[in-house]
Order: sequence, then structure tokens, then C-alpha cells
Amino acid sequence: MRSKILTSLIFGILGGVLPLFAYINFYKPNPEVKKKKSSLELIDGNQKHYARLANFKGAEIPVNFSEASENTINSVVHVTTKVVKTTFQRDPFQEFFYGPGAGGREFKQYGSGSGSGVIISSEGYIVTNNHVIEDASEIEVTLNDNSKYQAKIVGADPSTDLAVLKIKGGDFQPIAIGNSDNLKIGEWVLAVGNPFNLTSTVTAGIVSAKARNINLFDRSKKDIVPIESFIQTDAAVNPGNSGGALVNTMGQLVGINTAIASQTGSYSGYSFAIPVNLVQKVMRDIIDYGMVQRGYLGVRITDITQETKTKNSLPNLKGVYVAGVVEDGSAEKAGLKDGDVILKIEGKEVNSVAKLQEEIGKRRPGDKIKVTIRNNKGSEKNIEIVLRNKEGKTKLVSKEEIKKNFALGATFSELTNKEKKENGIEKGVKIKSITTGKLKSLGLKEGMIITKVNNEAIDSVEKLTAKLNGSNRGILLEIITEDGKKDYVGFGL
Repeated sequence: MRSKILTSLIFGILGGVLPLFAYINFYKPNPEVKKKKSSLELIDGNQKHYARLANFKGAEIPVNFSEASENTINSVVHVTTKVVKTTFQRDPFQEFFYGPGAGGREFKQYGSGSGSGVIISSEGYIVTNNHVIEDASEIEVTLNDNSKYQAKIVGADPSTDLAVLKIKGGDFQPIAIGNSDNLKIGEWVLAVGNPFNLTSTVTAGIVSAKARNINLFDRSKKDIVPIESFIQTDAAVNPGNSGGALVNTMGQLVGINTAIASQTGSYSGYSFAIPVNLVQKVMRDIIDYGMVQRGYLGVRITDITQETKTKNSLPNLKGVYVAGVVEDGSAEKAGLKDGDVILKIEGKEVNSVAKLQEEIGKRRPGDKIKVTIRNNKGSEKNIEIVLRNKEGKTKLVSKEEIKKNFALGATFSELTNKEKKENGIEKGVKIKSITTGKLKSLGLKEGMIITKVNNEAIDSVEKLTAKLNGSNRGILLEIITEDGKKDYVGFGL
């Protein structure tokens, strides 16, 4: 009996030890299965620059800008794009025998463009202007050492004219990120980019103004609410500088160069950059969610001019005038009324629409902000406002929810019965909004209807986005254009 117990005990021990031994010696974790890093881990330029920045003292101005330039040019890249416009000519004879799309011919028109970008992560994330890569079918990134990489679009935001790209590889040199709120008018800054395809060009100037609105962005699209609050400088910026870095004398990124004020298209005195504090919010959202999580105040506002002051008996020109509040919006729920004046956001003075938009643009739905207002009776008070998204919700949209409604740069909506009847179809999904991405580069537009993917009928948004997000092969879309004509668009993924 004792020997049987002993035997069972030995086998029991072996039964436990052998699997452990096998696990330790033979199990190798799959390197492909990695937890996706957040933007807080990925945007790592400051970690690599602490020691260098510690050598600077705030009161000292460098005799020259060589150190700031040397530490910046390796983080600024040259972005070149290929644009291919594809049209599809149908062959009714072939379609009669072999089905929709058979025998058709594609016609392509080719174009190109270039600009700059800034490495923000050692793992290959790059921020640039949306207009640099908009409509691009191919994107190539050239580093300062002339090495070249194919880039993919992570996401884009036309409202701020920003986009994030990703190149494969590691150990890239990310830029150190500064604080654009601390910039002072008259402070020296450097513009680093690739004007006229001249790589690694550095120019110097001063901050001429802040919170400039130059009506640069297209305001005709209802889904795009432009946020313009530029840093104005007199550093020489030319075509090709777009998407490049504006840095301070310590080599820290303080803005993304975007536009020039010129009648000729070349530099003639002033250039404009998106403040890095706004850039940070947009690029982190794109990395973490694939698109921007934007909070809205829910007001119609105007700058206070002398005419506005006189008409509304205001005591001074400070603040931003509330011309109207959106029903059930963030501001109305907090008690803001027509005729109120917004003086401060979180203790910061907002004396222009541009500055107020910048402050709100840095925040997400659900964020609580302290707003200082003066009512139409002249009394000042602080109120707390909870920001909401366009749908009036405070909760952030999860990546899973975004994926259900978003694919290749577009969002979609179900067709109403009326729309189905008008187009003579039973199934299909409408393009609700479209930004930089594959579908836009193919010429698809807001309002077009996708009825089939690879000859399979589409009856829901989820079905369409699952097919577009999950495919790694060729795609043939059957679409109905804005004028009601059936057409086909083919592309590879």
C-alpha cells in the first residue's frame, strides 16, 4: 500500500514538473502579439532630450542657432506623394454575359506633390499637414540621411489641417516637444523643412503674433469646423515647408508650419504655424483612436469690435461676444446666454475667436472647463462647462465603435427608405463624411452610395466597414454617384 502511495506521489510530482520544464525551455512568445502602445508611450522625443535641454538657462539666448538646428534637422523629413485619379469605363457587352464590372477599363491620371513632416516617435510616427498628403495614393518619406520609407496614413483632421503618418522601423530620432503657450512675441524661432525640394533647410525669424485667423481652411463643408489660431512668424517659409517644424532656440517643437501670406505663392514676409499644444491633442487622438475626439462649446461667437462694443453697450473690447447658443448644447446647459461675453477659459484670457477655438480645440468631450463670463448686466462670474461632441454626448467614442462606422478615411450612414426609393435600390450605404484616405484619393465624395463590395450586396454600415477594414486584397465597389448613375471603382489594399 505504501509503495503504491509513493509511486503515485512520484508520478504526481513529475506530472507537475515536466510541463513547467517544457514551458520554460520551449515556449517562445509570439513577437507579433504585442499590446498596442498609447500615444503617451509612443511620443518620446522629450525623454531623449532632457540632458541636452538642461544645459540651457531660460535667460540666456544662444549666440547662434547651430545646436538647435543640428538637433532638429534629423527629426524633420521630406514627404513626397503620388496622386492617381482613377476612372472606370464600363463595358455593357461584357457585363451582360459575365456580370457587373466585367470587361471594364481603368483610366488613370497621375500627379505628385511634396512637403515636410516631423518625427514625433522613435517608432516611426510622423506629423504633417493634411493638405500635404490629401488625395495621395502613395506616400514616400525621406529622412535627413537620405534613407527612404513608404508611409501609411494613420489618420487626418481637416479641421486643423493635420495628419499622422507611420513608417516601419525603429530608433528614429523624435523631436523634443515644447509649449506654445509660453511663446512670446519677439522670441526667436526657426523654421525647418524642405522648400522647393531643398532638404534640411533652416531659416530664422521671430514670433510676430499669436492666435491669428487667416481664413485659410475650406468652410463650405458642414462636417468640418475649422480651427485657426496660428503662430505668425517672419521666418522664411516657402512651398515644401508645409508640415515642417517651427522650433524655439532650444530645438523644441512649438508649431507645425502650414501657410504663407503671399500674393505669388512664395515667401514675402509672413508665415503661419499651428501651435504645438493644439498639435499634441490632435496627434494623440489620431494615434489612440484613429480620429479626433472633438469637444464643442455649443455657441456662436464673434470678435468684439468697436461697433459690437457700442451696439451692445459693452465696457471694453475684451473677450468674445456670444451671438447665440446651441439648443441643448454644452454652453446652454451651463447657463450661458445670448449677449454674454466669454473673458477667460481656465484662467487664460480669450480676446479673439481664434484664441477661444484653440483653447477648446485642445480638449475632449467630457472635459470640464472653468469659463469666466460677463453677463449683459455687467456682472462677472465663473461657471463650469462640460464639453460635448457633435452628437451632444460627453463619453469618448471607443476605437471599436469608431471601426464600426469608419473605414479608409470615411464615415457612413444607413439609407432611408426615401433615399432607396429615389435611387431605385433596395440595399446600400451612404458616405456621410470623407477625409484624407484611400476612398477620397479614388474620387469618392460625400453623399455617394456604395451598393456592393466585390459583387456582394451591402445592407448595413457594419458590413461595409468590416469588409473595408478587414480586407488585404483587391476591392471592387459598385457605387451610385451624386447624379444617380451607377459606376465601379476598383483598388488594392
